[in-house]
Amino acid sequence: MLDLVRTVRFCLTGLPDEAATPCINPYAGWPAMRGLSRYYELTLHARGQADPRTGYFLDIRMMDAAVREAALPILRRAVSGTPQDAAGTPMGALLAQLLAAVRAHLGPCAHRLELHLTPTHTLAIEQPPEKSPMPMLEISQQYDFAAAHRLALPGLSDADNARIFGKCSNPAGHGHNYRLEVCASAAVGPDGHTPLTGDPGLMDAWVDGAVMRRLDHKHLNCDVPEFKDRNPSVEHIAQQAWAWLAASAPAGCVLLEVSVWETEKTRCVVRG
Repeated sequence: MLDLVRTVRFCLTGLPDEAATPCINPYAGWPAMRGLSRYYELTLHARGQADPRTGYFLDIRMMDAAVREAALPILRRAVSGTPQDAAGTPMGALLAQLLAAVRAHLGPCAHRLELHLTPTHTLAIEQPPEKSPMPMLEISQQYDFAAAHRLALPGLSDADNARIFGKCSNPAGHGHNYRLEVCASAAVGPDGHTPLTGDPGLMDAWVDGAVMRRLDHKHLNCDVPEFKDRNPSVEHIAQQAWAWLAASAPAGCVLLEVSVWETEKTRCVVRG
């Protein structure tokens, strides 16, 4: 079984001729940016088997059309009201409506939809199994923190640690600007909200209390008890962040994934 994934970029201008503008540069987004428009991305996952002759499972133009013709009108209506109306949108219900519209247009192969609201914040929904009581909404948000550490094993000489860990075993330590991404899910309630979307500060407060206050601007070996006798590698940092977050998850929320970037090229992911 294959998952074909397609991202569609677009801007919502609020202008009546928005959908009539020519689609010249869909890579950058269509409708195109005009002034201070709203920019979003929708990522559609379709599941199926590739045709043995053509190698195609699904024409990506059909995926683009499903998003643009079925999902974009719903989003236009959602943002067309007052700022208060848009800010109070029940996001769980909205994502469920978007996925249902895309499935009606494309068929049951469409099984997951992700709405990228900002470069760091994503909401996602999957078609629930049959007889599932309610859909689950996934919420992902990114954070950053600065910390210092030294990678070294007790009982080994500086020379031996240097052979194992290289520059990362510098006795005085060294620093990183880490990036953290937390993904959790929650059931969509009768009001269309979830705990993490109904209260926009809940996820930030959870992550701040569980991880950020413990790690930000700290020397991990010296300031964090959990790393006194545990090498603070990116693998161990990700595992420890998971443990802290899982132990303090808000009611009704399930931790799904924790990612920690040590550099732009290196990250560790822990999944439940």
